[in-house]
Amino acid sequence: MSIWKRLLDLAGTAFHPTTVDAQGHDPCAPDPGDMDFAAAVVALAAKMAKADGRSTLDEAAAFRAAFPVSSEDQPLFDRLFALAQETVHGYEGYARKIGKRYMARPCLLEDVLDVLFVVASADGAITQGELTYLERVADLFGLTETEFARIGAPYFPDREPDPYTILGVALSANEDEVRRAWTRLVAENHPDRFIARGAPIEFIKAAHEKTAIINAAFLQLKSNLAAKRHPKTAHLSA
Repeated sequence: MSIWKRLLDLAGTAFHPTTVDAQGHDPCAPDPGDMDFAAAVVALAAKMAKADGRSTLDEAAAFRAAFPVSSEDQPLFDRLFALAQETVHGYEGYARKIGKRYMARPCLLEDVLDVLFVVASADGAITQGELTYLERVADLFGLTETEFARIGAPYFPDREPDPYTILGVALSANEDEVRRAWTRLVAENHPDRFIARGAPIEFIKAAHEKTAIINAAFLQLKSNLAAKRHPKTAHLSA
């Protein structure tokens, strides 16, 4: 089985959403037979590993964990990955192409960015060069700063996440809006969805961390809104 066929077969299962539309297609999977998508994911991940000026075995291993490669395809995969790593030049073309093609499937683009975060963090802290690369890819994908911050939150444990950013709600959001955002994000990122599909451990671990961050953001905003409704009670309890 070719590396491209393997990547395309796995694209529908390595990424998380499991619901399908009326035609039976996974709304967060690439089109069947989309060779450009497979090539772009390999190239973006390989160039991500080079974004800080060096590439490590940990970063390549992180990508292989996200897309397991059969033993017979391993030499070809390694060669393709190495070729793509030679320079970061050209990555914008890949990102722009699949960003335009799948602009109506933001969940797929978010999952590709998640793979890149996994690769970037594989050898330790994410460097400024890697962060700049990730931000540019997200921009070419058409993702907002809020979406980027939510996707990246688990990879920066030393940063205090902003609850409004995590849930993607405005400062003026009411409790119903906050709850709807929380419900949607928990459903999209719940670890059980990854486990049921046999996703790599990196995805399951990230899903646990994201769910915890989302739940914490919801509880904080719920408390903030309650304090606004009953300021005297909140003051006394404090």
